[in-house]
Amino acid sequence: MRKIVVTNNLTLDGVMQAPGRPDEDLRGGFDRGGWALPYQDPVLGRKMGEGMAGTDALLLGRRTYTDFAGYWPQQTGNPFTPVLDKLDKYVVSTTLTAPLPWQNSILIGGDPVAEVTRLKQRPGGDIAVLGSGELVRTLHRHGLVDTWVLLVHPLLLGRGRRLFPDGTTPADLRLTDSVTSTTGVLIATYERG
Repeated sequence: MRKIVVTNNLTLDGVMQAPGRPDEDLRGGFDRGGWALPYQDPVLGRKMGEGMAGTDALLLGRRTYTDFAGYWPQQTGNPFTPVLDKLDKYVVSTTLTAPLPWQNSILIGGDPVAEVTRLKQRPGGDIAVLGSGELVRTLHRHGLVDTWVLLVHPLLLGRGRRLFPDGTTPADLRLTDSVTSTTGVLIATYERG
């Protein structure tokens, strides 16, 4: 059975909103976007590459998909772009309509829990979930997340959308790997307990 692997950038206070660019996600008046950029280093690049090696599909929520589809196809000089382009991208949305603009994108409408359960049962590699906070919380609530790769940045923002807000479904996890980047980012991998 395929695994669902959630990979997300977080601050020490749990914020996951807009790690990549100042204009990435302005909801709620958030003006601290791009906070993860100063922490990029070769260790993070290597670990992300290793993590994507066993992946043959992405699972994304609508907001993350729309952001990625508007950004990554234009990043022709970035070595991560061809990796993302070739992957099947399953997009959970009730508002988008097919066909989706980014190559290899497949719309999941209807019941995302049932669809993701079916995806996990198909043969293939891991299914990576990047960003997609609302989708991640839904998958977690239904026991569908197998692995968490959390990139915890040495930074407190004090506000912004959190991956684990109050009311998150409790879970026991088991730490299976941890690496610290040269910039102080803790890359922690957890499996379901």
